[in-house]
Amino acid sequence: MKRLIDYYLKEWKNDRYRTALLLRGARQVGKTYAVRNLGETYESFVEVNLEKMRKATPIFEQGNLEPKQILKDLSILLNKDIIPGKTLLFIDEIQKVPSAITALRYFYEEIPELHVIGAGSLLDFAIETEGMPVGRVESLYMYPVSFIEFLAATKNYLALKEIMNQEADQPISEVIHNKLLEHLTEYLAIGGMPKAVEVWAETKDFRACAKVHQKIISTYKQDFSKYAKTKQIKYLENVFKSIPRQIGSKFKYTEIEGEFRKRELSPVLDKLEIAGVAHKIVRTSGNGIPLGAETYFDDYKIFLLDIAINQTVLGLKLGEWLLNPLKQFVNRGNFTEAFVGQELLAYSNPFEKEQLYFWRRNVKGSEAEVDYLIQKNQDIIPIEVKSAEGTRLKSMQMFLDLHSNTSSYGIRFSTNNYSIFDKIHSYPLYSIAKTIVENKKSINELLI
Repeated sequence: MKRLIDYYLKEWKNDRYRTALLLRGARQVGKTYAVRNLGETYESFVEVNLEKMRKATPIFEQGNLEPKQILKDLSILLNKDIIPGKTLLFIDEIQKVPSAITALRYFYEEIPELHVIGAGSLLDFAIETEGMPVGRVESLYMYPVSFIEFLAATKNYLALKEIMNQEADQPISEVIHNKLLEHLTEYLAIGGMPKAVEVWAETKDFRACAKVHQKIISTYKQDFSKYAKTKQIKYLENVFKSIPRQIGSKFKYTEIEGEFRKRELSPVLDKLEIAGVAHKIVRTSGNGIPLGAETYFDDYKIFLLDIAINQTVLGLKLGEWLLNPLKQFVNRGNFTEAFVGQELLAYSNPFEKEQLYFWRRNVKGSEAEVDYLIQKNQDIIPIEVKSAEGTRLKSMQMFLDLHSNTSSYGIRFSTNNYSIFDKIHSYPLYSIAKTIVENKKSINELLI
């Protein structure tokens, strides 16, 4: 399966000033697959999984972490030559031995010609304790499969090209528009977890995809014991279940089942975010850039990493997207909002950890809320998500009026066709990649 990250991994490979690389993201978003795919472009590829191969642990627990000795030990252990400049060394589940993260620094300093990548599902917890070798190791962040990647995986290349080539100020053919919405409803049912996408592309068996979703959820729950204390696991389970119920609204601990206090629940919510399983949308004033300069960190919305996972946790029947899509766009508008957040993350700069923002005005008699704010160059762009037709944009207009110095226009994503009226740019929900992605070369990789 081709991914947007492939472009950036190739760029890293060909960068003469490359550092060691950490590939970061939640479990089962495709990190290992992406590195193995890159490995096929080298003369040789050597992979060591520190979770599965316990014999490799002592190699990284030597006192001095001498890189040449590490390479020699790995080479003998795996019976494979590791040749700097010709071999890609991949250290998977690197968080199992935190000192291996530190070793990346010495690889860069003493054997800069070595191509080495570390990855891990719970990597950020290890980085919190071990620290990050600043300037010597860079990170790439991965998320679930985006809608554009989904089109490529299902071999709908013409649809992908149509989206990327469409002029934003011209309506698209209604026949094409409806077909693209049909593809989108497939995605909203299947989601972006790579295994589910792979099963759908190969079989079109919806029940098989549903089993994949359930297995992934079970895996995430099994991981709770790896990063939480025993007494916190019950809190994690309740918070995890509550997140999809509160999508689109301010997250409230009082809505969580059980008689728990915020001081018990807040730390475990942070752990879900560190694990990449959940993403917050933080309220900002939106007065200027950076958007994180004036935030209300106790006021946020939140969603689980994947649209299908959110709905599965709630017990919703995902097949209804395929049976009656227009009805679902109306009934599940909050999940459509989460889909847009998922897309914004997928198309963000992978070298930085993206934070999502929204805007709310709490003035009695003049309340307003905009679903997302993004920065594009020096402009702040408000984004509204309207799953149904004919909905008003009072909040967006208020934001534009109050922030005329920093916001020249706003975007509405909906099931409607392309149109522009005054400062409101209305785009179809399937066009987020076309609208947001700065580096179109990464999307071209999907078509090769």
